[in-house]
Amino acid sequence: MAAKNPFLDFDPTKFFDPTKFTEMAKGFGDFKVPGMDVESLLASQRRNIEALTAANQLAAEGFQAVLRRQAEILRQTMEESSSMVSELMAAGTPEDKVAKQAELVKVAFEKAIANMKELAEIVAKSNSEAAEVLSGRVKESIEEVKAQLAKITPKK
Repeated sequence: MAAKNPFLDFDPTKFFDPTKFTEMAKGFGDFKVPGMDVESLLASQRRNIEALTAANQLAAEGFQAVLRRQAEILRQTMEESSSMVSELMAAGTPEDKVAKQAELVKVAFEKAIANMKELAEIVAKSNSEAAEVLSGRVKESIEEVKAQLAKITPKK
């Protein structure tokens, strides 16, 4: 039986249950503040939490993608190492073996650089997607606050 990676089964949505927020919000709904729309404020906060949850989900998916790719890279490296050893053990002059070893080291180094670049791109993409969700929500939230302030600010 293959070992199971616990990080690949990670679900960040289990950390936060939005229904708890809804239950708490019902209690705050009884408070009446003149000029303030409590329901709108609570809805805004609920959307904030939903955006955080979505961003966390994207970050976790990115983390899982990195882990999966790292595992694949490790598997490929082990297979390639085995074939490299076989190539180096093949009959040949010492000069041929040194030349072959230099070639294999160069190929392995280039592959390692490409793999690191690929992993960095996966992380950057994941971070960018999560940041976009949060940035969009911050912009929406600012507009919501402006709208609320416009309602309670007396007109001159």
